[in-house]
Amino acid sequence: MNLSYRAYYVWKRNLTAYKRFLLPTLLVSLGEPFFYLLALGLGLGAYMGNLFGGAAYVNFLASGLVASSCMMTATFECLYDSFVRMVHEKIYGSLIVTPISAEDVVAGDIAWGAFRGIISGFLMYGVAVLIGALPLSLPVIFGLLGVMALTGLLFGSLSMIVTSFAPNFDFFNYYTQLIISPLFFFSGVFFPLDKFPGWLRLIAKFSPLTHAVSVSRQLFAGRFSGHLYLNLLAIILPMLAAFCLALFFMKRRLIK
Repeated sequence: MNLSYRAYYVWKRNLTAYKRFLLPTLLVSLGEPFFYLLALGLGLGAYMGNLFGGAAYVNFLASGLVASSCMMTATFECLYDSFVRMVHEKIYGSLIVTPISAEDVVAGDIAWGAFRGIISGFLMYGVAVLIGALPLSLPVIFGLLGVMALTGLLFGSLSMIVTSFAPNFDFFNYYTQLIISPLFFFSGVFFPLDKFPGWLRLIAKFSPLTHAVSVSRQLFAGRFSGHLYLNLLAIILPMLAAFCLALFFMKRRLIK
């Protein structure tokens, strides 16, 4: 595996390009968390009473949306935007004829997807703090940074695997509709999983997002269960496997 520090330059190249669209991108990114929390957290939450240890529904929802926002942004960045850079803009092909290896290009793009995911997660957190749904705490911020980095790397890597096989944009619909959307709705983001049938709870335990949401809620609650390390392992182990597979399959596509 020819992976080196040059992956940083790929990440930096994406950051430089992103700066041109920074303001409109941030404004659009702020709109989604605001309407989710306003419509569901405050609107629907007014009829739902208290959930999850006595917390209001908006608090329960916000802590889950922080993790899911990271997943969504990293996913779409490493699907559509990576496909554009690879196929339409030919950036991948231009980079691998330099000292930057194929592995560096892929790793840099995955890191960029994770970085975008972290931005989205913290935007969601910022909106939640502004409406009083979540507390502002420096230890929580550092803890969230680690969880969101792992979540972004995991889903960025999984998406890059899909991109390595994609012939066109339509191919991504299978992954987003059959994998990402069910994870979004059945990983404990919007409602607790304890009322689900046993077979569905078992399936949910295999979702990395379920564990990311669990760690996020433990951080905000300030109470850590004995399963915290298992939650982290359920994110880290598939992340490492997906990252290595993403490097392998994308390199095979780029170098024929």
